[in-house]
Amino acid sequence: MWSSPLSWIVIAIALFWAVGAYNRLVRLRSAVVQAFGSLDAHLVRWLAMVGEFDAAQVTAGALDREAHSTLQGASTQLTVSLAVARARPLQGEPVAALSAACAVLDAVWLNLQPGADAEDARRKVAHWRARWDELRKHNEQAAQIFNDAVLHYNAALGQFPALMLAWAFGFTPARVLSIAPESHS
Repeated sequence: MWSSPLSWIVIAIALFWAVGAYNRLVRLRSAVVQAFGSLDAHLVRWLAMVGEFDAAQVTAGALDREAHSTLQGASTQLTVSLAVARARPLQGEPVAALSAACAVLDAVWLNLQPGADAEDARRKVAHWRARWDELRKHNEQAAQIFNDAVLHYNAALGQFPALMLAWAFGFTPARVLSIAPESHS
């Protein structure tokens, strides 16, 4: 039976298909990792801006100790979550923790109030809020690109017969990242 030319043709077609399907899964997985790299760069800029803001407010005495501690805690949480997700952007738990950390930092930021009634303090905070909003918009765009890559990858994992290769080679679905919707302007 295996000596017939038709058998060899069927085997060759199946083998070429399997290699092509495997390469497609690898490309899609790589696209998720690359999209995460871009998102990572945006989140690092966001963290840098928070650090600049925190330093400027502490130096000026415009941020009380509690607000300073809360902002530092949220920033540290995002930094740690980002480091873990950076090492494993295709695993659900690190990406879920990163989503939560983004939401916490966003909530802390939205609840910061100018430390003084002076018009100068309000103007300075307005400047920082404008920078925050701009960076946040870039973060949301980068997150959407990452999420699109995740959705394409996950869809490929669920297609028959590629799902058999995914199972055989240990490809698992990735998780999308959510950045909490903005509640102020």
